[in-house]
Order: sequence, then C-alpha cells, then structure tokens
Amino acid sequence: MAATDEKRTGMTDVYEEMCRMKILFVNGSPNKNGNTAKIAGALLKKQKFETLNLIDYRINAYGQTLEGDELDHVIAQIEKADVVVIGSPLYWHNICGSVRNMLDRFYGKVPKGGLSGKKMYFIFQGAAPEKWMLEAGEYTMQRFAGLYGLKYMGMVVNRNEAEKLSERI
Repeated sequence: MAATDEKRTGMTDVYEEMCRMKILFVNGSPNKNGNTAKIAGALLKKQKFETLNLIDYRINAYGQTLEGDELDHVIAQIEKADVVVIGSPLYWHNICGSVRNMLDRFYGKVPKGGLSGKKMYFIFQGAAPEKWMLEAGEYTMQRFAGLYGLKYMGMVVNRNEAEKLSERI
C-alpha cells in the first residue's frame, strides 16, 4: 500500500469514527418540540443525534420502589452515548422536575466515575431568568458531570449561544 493510501485510510478511519459517535439529547421539557428542543437542534445542527424525551419514561422519585420504573432504560441509553446533551426548561427558578428527578436517581445506580470518557453539554432556557438561577443550574450540572466522570463542555441558554458552541462538538 502506498503512503498516500495509508494516509487516506487513516483519514477515512477518523471520519468513520466521527460518524459513529453517538450523541444523545435528553430532553427534560414536557413539550417535545418546544424551546429546549429547538436550542438542541441549533447546538447539534451539524450532527446526527437521538432524542430521549424524559416525559416518555416513568422515573420514580428517589427512594421509591414502584413497578414500572424505567430509569434503567434511560441510564442504558446514556451509557451508549459518546456525547450527552441534557436540556431543561427553567421552571420555578431551577432545573425542571424531570431532569432533577433523573439526576437524583443516578445516585446509587451509577458508580462514581461510571460515565467517564463522555462529553456533556447543558441546555438551560427560560423566559428572562436571573443570573443566579442560571448559575445554580450550571453548578448542579457541573457537579453531576464531575461525580460521574463526564467532561462538562458548557451551558447554553439561547439559540445564539448554541450555534456558537456547536462548532466545538
């Protein structure tokens, strides 16, 4: 094989690896096609990705043991992804309940560092949020990422920020 063929093959391998990268958008909004999903679309505009709408899954509250809990399926989907984008509307000055509940339930189910090697982005949007609300949400997500070994890549709060950050994915 000629050196140029080896070089081409190497470049092809890198391209194919990028194409195989799995990106998962975990949508915490009850509105599957709302603002959170639209911002995810802007963030991931150049990427192929799958969406997991938390509203489609029954995730019991922390401490509950009830039939039909589907958190294990959600965790399995996140474990298969290389990049995880978690999206939450800002409700009652904080991360929405479906995302908060999912985060709470990871405790004890996923070992510390259990998601190492994955990248995580956070979408946090709402109508006129105050700075402290955004800071509190990002603090939570940074801590979550750190605990489970995810590399935290940043937070976006609007379409313009998402389009800028999309260049890094």
